Amino acid sequence: MSGLLALLDDVAGIAKVAAAQIDDIAGQAAKAGAKAAGAVIDDAAVTPKYVHGFAPARELPIVGKIALGSIRNKLLILLPAALLLSAFAPWLITPLLMLGGSYLCFEGAEKVYHLFRPHAPHADGQVRDVNPEHLEEQKVKGAIKTDFILSAEIMTIILSNLDPDQGIWIEAAALAIAGIGITVAVYGGVALIVKADDFGLWLARVGNLSGTRALGRGIVRFMPWFMKALMVVGTAAMIWVGGSIILHGLDVFGLHAPYDWIHHQAEAVAQAVARWEGFVAWAVTAFFDGIFGLAYGLLLIPLATWVINPVIGALTGGNKPAH
Repeated sequence: MSGLLALLDDVAGIAKVAAAQIDDIAGQAAKAGAKAAGAVIDDAAVTPKYVHGFAPARELPIVGKIALGSIRNKLLILLPAALLLSAFAPWLITPLLMLGGSYLCFEGAEKVYHLFRPHAPHADGQVRDVNPEHLEEQKVKGAIKTDFILSAEIMTIILSNLDPDQGIWIEAAALAIAGIGITVAVYGGVALIVKADDFGLWLARVGNLSGTRALGRGIVRFMPWFMKALMVVGTAAMIWVGGSIILHGLDVFGLHAPYDWIHHQAEAVAQAVARWEGFVAWAVTAFFDGIFGLAYGLLLIPLATWVINPVIGALTGGNKPAH
């Protein structure tokens, strides 16, 4: 009997340790996932365009296919790559993070640039495929390719914010939880967004009360504005997070002046306001990070246009995925 009690006590001790580890994993995953806000918002803002033009009945299946592809990207390719990177080449994390930050700054700045210099309409002379099934397959493949780029940024940001001393299994679990959680949040949100106008139309048509029908019409009118606002927020978040990543990377590599200057400005403004110091310091930091990210991204546009894109096109036989 004493042996059984001792065994139960050991099992209880193991369960407590496991519970503590699970709590730690969940905490690290949540904290690290929050750092990927810019790429996450951009992912949510970009994806709805891939279901545009399809029948309403195909919208959710398409979103589901893209979500499954995103999970495969994260768990089967990017997670093992991140673990190998963390184990054998941790010194590469900051440069890769800066590469992802450069991509965010470039994409965000390009969107701002084209507000003032819109793309000229053009035709490429190709006959477009009108087969709905083939077109859907092409759209899903294009979305998954774009998602791979954004997922690589997200997973690298998450990896950089995990505690490397916790061990490879906890690191892997935190990456997996954060990756899956972000995917569910993004594509769950996308599913709600793409079906919101259909829900509004349904309310407007079948609502028994005048208030219900008015609500439906309001949702239909609101969604185009919401999509525009989401694109603006996504672009701002890309530029802010990208600039923050670049500035932090420069600080890591010894170029402390820009990072320190922004930090001092944020502290000075927060102290001058003397209310909500934490929020004010964050807002000032985000503002200057965004200004830096926008300027840096604008400098990258000619480099990408005249050097990087032609090289990628020559190597792959095509253009970069549309974003």
